[in-house]
Amino acid sequence: MAEPLRLIQAGAGGMGRAWLRTIAANPDVRLVGLVDLDPAVAEAAAADHGFAGIEVAGSVPDLLERVGADALINVTVPEAHLSVSEQALERGLAVLCEKPLAPSVAECRTMIDSAAAAGRLLMVSQSRRYFRTLHAFERQLIKLGPPELLTCEFFKAPHFGGFRDAMAEPLLVDMAIHQFDLARKLIGAEPVSVRCRSFNPSWSWYAGNAAAEATFEFAGGAVFTFVGSWCSPGLETSWNGSWRASTAAGTARWDGDHAPVAELADGTAIPSEVGTEPEQIAGSLAEFVQALRTGAAPQSEARTNINSVAMVEAAVRSSQTGTTVALADLTPSDRGR
Repeated sequence: MAEPLRLIQAGAGGMGRAWLRTIAANPDVRLVGLVDLDPAVAEAAAADHGFAGIEVAGSVPDLLERVGADALINVTVPEAHLSVSEQALERGLAVLCEKPLAPSVAECRTMIDSAAAAGRLLMVSQSRRYFRTLHAFERQLIKLGPPELLTCEFFKAPHFGGFRDAMAEPLLVDMAIHQFDLARKLIGAEPVSVRCRSFNPSWSWYAGNAAAEATFEFAGGAVFTFVGSWCSPGLETSWNGSWRASTAAGTARWDGDHAPVAELADGTAIPSEVGTEPEQIAGSLAEFVQALRTGAAPQSEARTNINSVAMVEAAVRSSQTGTTVALADLTPSDRGR
C-alpha cells in the first residue's frame, strides 16, 4: 500500500477548517503542517480537528524549514493564491488551490508558468464538479449525445454581510464561476465568446450587480445560457443551479440536488445511475491524490481551468462595455496553453 501523501495547508479560517475535516477523513493523505497569518488561529484549528501538536507557522517558507511535504492545499484568500502557490511550487511541492485559481487571467497565467517551470502539478478545487447526481447527469448526456443548447438558472437570496455586499459584481465574480465551469465540463468544449448583462434589482441589498444574464458560444457551436440572481427570495434553486441540456436525441434535466431525469425523442426514459463517488472537496482531494500517484491529468488542472476564470472576466467586460467579448482577447494565444 502506498504511503500517505504528506500535506501542508495554508489557511485556517472557515473554509480551511472544512479542508482539515476532509484531510482527516482521507487515509491517503497525512497533514504535517498548517499555515495561517495568525499562528494561534492555526493551532486552534489544528487542535479542533485532531491535529494537536502539528507544526504551525505564519508562512509557507517558514513551515517548510521545519517539515518535509509533498503538496500544499491552498485555502488562502484569492488575492494570496499567486504568492502562496508560487512559494510551494518553487520548493518542489504540488499544489491544490481553492477556486478561483486567481482573481485575473493574467495572474492565472503567471501561476501556470511557475508550475511548468517547477515541473509540478497545479490543480484547482472546483468542488461543484464532484456531485454524484451531476455525474449521473453526465452519464445520461453520454447516451443522448453532446448538448448544443445548455441552460442554467440560479436564484438564491443569501444575506452574507461583509465583503460580498460591497463588491461591484458579486454574482459574476464570487459565484458564477461554479456554473460557468460546469458548462465547460458538460459541453466538453471551450468557450469562444460571451454577451452578458449584469444589473441590480431595485430591492437588492447588495451595492453591486446581484443579477446577470449571459450567453456563451463554445467551440463547435454549442450555446450556454445563464440567468441568475443573488437577491431572489422564494422558490430558490439549488446552489448548483437548475440545468437543462438539449441534444439531437433528447433532453436531460438536473435540479442541482437530486437525481436527474432524461428522455429520448420518442419519450423513452433514460435511467439515472447515481454512484458512490466522493463529493465536493473530498472529490477534489481524491482526484489530486490519484493524479500525483498516476501522473494522469486531473479535470481541473490549472492549464485548462484558466478558461473558467476567463469566462468570468469576459462576462464582466461584456457587461461593462455592452459588447460581445471574445475570450481569446483576454490573453491572446495564452488560454489553455
